[in-house]
Amino acid sequence: MNKLFARHALLPDGWASDVLIEWDSTGAIIAVASGTPAPQQGSTGATRVEYALPGMINLHSHSFQRALGGRTEKAGDSKDSFWTWRDLMYRFARNITPAHIEAIAAQLFSECLRHGYTSLCEFHYVQRAPDGAMYPRPAETAERVIAAARLAGIGITMLPVLYSYSGFGEMPLKPEQARFKTDAEDVLRIVEALEEQRDVQVEVGVAPHSLRAASVTQIAEVLAALPKQRPVHIHIAEQQGEVQQSLSWSGRRPVQWLLENVPVDRRWCLIHATHLAEDEISGIAASGAVAGLCPTTEANLGDGLFPLESFLAQGGVFGIGSDSHVSQSAVEELRWLEYGQRLQHQRRNIAVSATERNVADFLWQGALRGGAQAAGRPVGAIATGHRADIVVLDDAHPNMFGLALDEVLGSFVFSGNDNLVRDVMVGGQWVVRNQQHLAQQAIAARFKQTLAELREFR
Repeated sequence: MNKLFARHALLPDGWASDVLIEWDSTGAIIAVASGTPAPQQGSTGATRVEYALPGMINLHSHSFQRALGGRTEKAGDSKDSFWTWRDLMYRFARNITPAHIEAIAAQLFSECLRHGYTSLCEFHYVQRAPDGAMYPRPAETAERVIAAARLAGIGITMLPVLYSYSGFGEMPLKPEQARFKTDAEDVLRIVEALEEQRDVQVEVGVAPHSLRAASVTQIAEVLAALPKQRPVHIHIAEQQGEVQQSLSWSGRRPVQWLLENVPVDRRWCLIHATHLAEDEISGIAASGAVAGLCPTTEANLGDGLFPLESFLAQGGVFGIGSDSHVSQSAVEELRWLEYGQRLQHQRRNIAVSATERNVADFLWQGALRGGAQAAGRPVGAIATGHRADIVVLDDAHPNMFGLALDEVLGSFVFSGNDNLVRDVMVGGQWVVRNQQHLAQQAIAARFKQTLAELREFR
C-alpha cells in the first residue's frame, strides 16, 4: 500500500487537489498525479488525508544542546551574550558521553518529527572523549547520532566539524574546547569511517566550524578530498564581536574574506550570516550558497537579524534550522523569521515575491528548496524522484475550519500555538501518528535517565 491520496497537496508549483502519491520500496516517490478520482473509504488502494505538505528540512542542528534547554536563562553578573552562553555550553559538554549523545539526539529527533521536520543536518563537533583523546572508533559520536536518527526515523545529513583553533589567526584551542579538536586529517578520517552509513536516509558532508576555528589551508585540504557533490556548512558572521575580530585580523569582514579566499558555490550553507555589508549580501546571493537561518536560536542568543528582504530581492536562497533547539518547531522558525523583519522594518508581509503573495506559502516553499540544497538529499518536494517525506495537517482542528486553500499555510504558520501536524511519513514509513511518535515513550525514558545522570555533574 505505497500510496497516499490527498484532497489537497502542496506540490512544487503550489497547491493541487485530488493528488495520488505513490512510492517504491526504498521510499522514493515514483508518481504524483493530481485530479485523480478519490479511492473508496476502506479500499486497499491508498490512505486518504485532507492536507499533505512536503516535510521540512532542519538545516542546522547541534543535537546535544537539546539537553541545555531552559538551563541558561539566568542572568550572570555581567551583561550576558553569545559568548557567556558559549562558556555554559562548554561546561555542559565536558561530561557528556556517547550514550548520552545518542539518547539526547533521539529525543530531539522525535520532537522535530512531531513538529514537521522530516530531515536534518547535524553540525557535529563533540568528537573526542572528555580527556581530549580520540575514541578508538574515530566516528564514534557521529555514529551515535546517526543511530538516533535511524531509531527516530528522520533523514540526516551528518557534517563532521573541522575545529582546530580558538580564534582568528590560528590561536590555540582552550582546554574547554579539547573535545572538539579536529584537523583536516581527523575530519577526513571520520568522513571515510561514515561512508558505510550512507544510504537513502543518510548523507555525509563536512563543516568547517567557522573562520575562527579553521584555516583556509585546512578548508582547501578537506574540500580537495571530499566528493564534489557533498554539502559544506560553516558558521559565519553570527555576532558583531566576530565581525570585529575578523576585521582586526584580516581587514575584511568574515563573509568578504570567505568569498575572496574560498570557492563558495551552491553546495555551501552559510549558517547565520547575520551581520552583512551590502556587498556580502549580494556576494552570497550570487554564489548560490544557502543562507542557513535559525531565528529562535539567534533571538535566544541575542545575535541580531538577518537582512532577509535585501537578500531575497537579489535572488538569495535560504533555509531554516533549530540550531541549539530552544524550539523544535518549523512553524516557529518561519514565524519569527518573518516577525523579525516586521519589527526591523515596521511593515507587514515582507517575505513574498512577485509571484507568491502569501507569506507562509513563500516561506515554506523557500525553506524547502534551500533546506534540500543544504542537505544534499532529494527531499523537500512531493515530486517524482524525491523521498516520500510527507506531513499531514490536522484538518479537524478549529484553526483549519472553513479555510480557502490559499489560507491553509497562513493558518498553520501564523495562527495560535497548537501543533497542527497530525501525521508524519519519512521515506514512505509513518513515524508519527495522531501527534505521537511511534517510539516516543521509550525514547523519552532514555532521555530522562540521561538528564538525571548529567545533572549529577553540576
